[in-house]
Amino acid sequence: MIKYNIEGGNLPVVICYPEAGQTVCCEGGSMSWMSPNMRMETSAGGFRKAFGRLFSGESIFLNEYTAMGAEGMIAFASSFPGSIIPYRVTPGNGIIVQKGGFLAMEKGMELSVWFQKKLGGGFFGGEGFIMQRISGDGLVFLEIDGYCKEYTLGVGQTVIVDTGYLAAMTDGCTMDIESVKGIKNKFLGGEGFFNTRITGPGKVYIQSMPIANTASCLIPYLPFDPHNDAHDGPSPFRF
Repeated sequence: MIKYNIEGGNLPVVICYPEAGQTVCCEGGSMSWMSPNMRMETSAGGFRKAFGRLFSGESIFLNEYTAMGAEGMIAFASSFPGSIIPYRVTPGNGIIVQKGGFLAMEKGMELSVWFQKKLGGGFFGGEGFIMQRISGDGLVFLEIDGYCKEYTLGVGQTVIVDTGYLAAMTDGCTMDIESVKGIKNKFLGGEGFFNTRITGPGKVYIQSMPIANTASCLIPYLPFDPHNDAHDGPSPFRF
């Protein structure tokens, strides 16, 4: 297994130290810095795998970085304030991740598309009908928006998650949606109409600051786009 350190606090970066011959895979543009003995090779891994990655919101191509001749060093920084968590994938014990949650992994593992078994969970649960599944045997690093809280659920144990807060769950977990009870709660509670119910056994990773929620909070504070004529009234940027 590749050696690594996670540094940076709320602006994290994972620094990997592959031994000679070991390979780390990531999406294009994910590498932040590396030692000069890291050799890069771009691969699609076959049409089926490439199409699955594209369908799940990732790039068609993966970059493979191999340490040549001696131990190497390569770093992958988070694209958003939050957390980077390592997860050890073993055969039959994969992990299901939100779109955009994959950061890097050891070579030999597979990143594929994962569909909700129940349509309701995808259309109303807020986690998306399509997620990503990482399987195989090795170490994967996941990018989490904000603080990451981990729960281990036993058989039949559940946790209810608001829209967008589910970051990842292990293969044994199942996802479903449930309606918020009560008309007043639905329309006046401010929590929406549906919540996501995750049922064990397995681990659940919940994020404290979904990027979509953060973006919606920032919109009222953003200036008008000087090239957008759709807004009402004169633009403060036009002269």
